[in-house]
Amino acid sequence: MPEDTGAKVTAIDHVGIAVTDLDEAIEFYQQTFGLVLTVTEVNEEQGVREAMLRAPGDDGTGTAIQLLAPLTPDSTIGKFIAKRGPGLQQLAYRVEDIDKASDAIRDKGMSLIFDKPGHGTENSRTQFVHPKSAGGVLVELVEPAATRNES
Repeated sequence: MPEDTGAKVTAIDHVGIAVTDLDEAIEFYQQTFGLVLTVTEVNEEQGVREAMLRAPGDDGTGTAIQLLAPLTPDSTIGKFIAKRGPGLQQLAYRVEDIDKASDAIRDKGMSLIFDKPGHGTENSRTQFVHPKSAGGVLVELVEPAATRNES
């Protein structure tokens, strides 16, 4: 049995893909792979317009594809596209408790991008592990809104 690290990853939540044209990318994933659009929203805090797509029949517990288009060229995604071009941008793990997971990662000497978790898709809370601490991968931690204790 794996050691309890405190991060409590429960699933791979989504794979984030940076795109230049969100509508075009949505159509591509729907027409090419038959994915179903479940959410579109603007996240001003992160400077993106985003969409979540899932496999047909997914009840929301499976792994999603997140398409991220920059709101401005100087947003994080805008800078990512300018430097690397469109493509895979992040891997996101679902966690039970974002605060405990963040503390556990910090306790291991790893760097987080933000001091405190921010707002993500569908009112989730998110935090990012710096790629230098995660083997070159930008890792997002996601605590879905439905799992939070709203006390």
